[in-house]
Amino acid sequence: MQTIEDKYRQFEERNKAAEIGGGEERIKKIHESGRLTARERIEIFFDPGTFVEIDKLVTHSCVNFNMNENRIPGDGVVCGYGKVDGRLVYVYAQDFTVFGGSLSRTNANKILKISKLALKMGAPLIGLNDSGGARIQEGVRSLAGYGDIFNLNVKSSGVIPQISAIMGPCAGGAVYSPALTDFIFMVNRSSYMFVTGPDVIKTVTHEEVTKEELGGAMTHNSKSGVAHFIGDDDEHTLMMIRELLSFLPSNNLEDPPVVPTTDDPERTDESLQDFIPADPNKPYDMKVLIKSVVDNNHFFEVMPNYAQNILIGFARFNGQAVGIVANQPNYLAGVVDINSSAKAARFVRFCDAFNIPLVTFVDVPGFLPGTVQEYGGIIKHGAKLLYAYAEATVPKITIITRKAYGGAYDVMASKHLGADVNYAYPTAEIAVMGPEGAVNIIFRGDKDEKAKQERVEDYRKNFANPYRVAELGYIDEVIYPKDTRLKLIQALDMTKNKSESNPPKKHGNIPL
Repeated sequence: MQTIEDKYRQFEERNKAAEIGGGEERIKKIHESGRLTARERIEIFFDPGTFVEIDKLVTHSCVNFNMNENRIPGDGVVCGYGKVDGRLVYVYAQDFTVFGGSLSRTNANKILKISKLALKMGAPLIGLNDSGGARIQEGVRSLAGYGDIFNLNVKSSGVIPQISAIMGPCAGGAVYSPALTDFIFMVNRSSYMFVTGPDVIKTVTHEEVTKEELGGAMTHNSKSGVAHFIGDDDEHTLMMIRELLSFLPSNNLEDPPVVPTTDDPERTDESLQDFIPADPNKPYDMKVLIKSVVDNNHFFEVMPNYAQNILIGFARFNGQAVGIVANQPNYLAGVVDINSSAKAARFVRFCDAFNIPLVTFVDVPGFLPGTVQEYGGIIKHGAKLLYAYAEATVPKITIITRKAYGGAYDVMASKHLGADVNYAYPTAEIAVMGPEGAVNIIFRGDKDEKAKQERVEDYRKNFANPYRVAELGYIDEVIYPKDTRLKLIQALDMTKNKSESNPPKKHGNIPL
């Protein structure tokens, strides 16, 4: 008969077997590759001493290929919950030391359990992905597990924040759960995402490509736009996720947390008075303007390496979290194109889903012309951004700093798409197009160069300012650039109790 001590010893042995995962040798290999183990990542991520593990002793039920002789407690994924800055957060972390982090049916059930808890309790779900994909020995049972996870990702979308960190290889079906979540983080030089790997590509298309070129962190952050953030290493990436969470509510029924600030809400910045160049064709860095007016000059940029002609990210005004969208005159003159439209549209929809007010800085000469854009579908992609702004019911505040030409004026959170407060600087130019283009069209047959220049100046006098638009009520107030911070804080305070809803419907049909 077992004594109490024997039972406790057995419990401790099982616990230790779960915590050691695939064993010391495999843990050593993980460390040699510059990565941390699943448990080390969790320990870094959560507030100290707050992590509670669930399903620590679960094992797989596969009997094929002698798998019944190789059962490791936990089965390659660590699940549980803890606190981040004192707030409840759920996590699952794939353990690469156990069967390469591959997904089994049992493994999927653990992820589903923790995901359903997160949904019921209304708390963010973080997935730390480090997996070779489906567990081949289990066949379709593994694929069924993926399908169930995808389904729950979709059900949870817009209800709780879902964040994925790619912290190792992520291939095949494993990439689609992260793709369904709100934000994807990757670790530079140690994480990869691809549907089919280099070997398969070489066999099928005869292309030779490395893992890094095909699906590395910089590839997905700068070329494909699949990922939103890139970290230097595991620890840096986990700290970035903590920072992102600080801007987000726990669920769609809450408001984002307000963080006390010592930054004076009435602070002005005289340097902004002559920051916008007098020459309408001269670029400037919109990030400098944004950082000068937000709390503590801190702008947490999202997707900084992709579609750089538009900026998106989070900041605070008087402690209140906002989502910022801004044209970037420093890159492609700030035009709207296919990639920037999709980038900004998804961000606008995220902010709207989670009650985060939107502040938009506008300096846009129009849509990028050319056959590449037209053949690529700029019409439908540009419509995504238009749709997202029109659909959003959160407070929407817009500042036109300089150009707002053509359809791009409408798209960038204009009064006509339901913006609540629209400001403009005295340097604003709001018209169908620039003076030269307009005169060339209106007076197409006139060859008199002197008359043309006079007409250009006349057009510039009438439209290269915000006053015609202000007379029509499409701009609520023309403001000094130095007062931008104060005006935005006033507008956010005025709109904080905004209540607006769209007509009842199952869902709209956004142009995808």
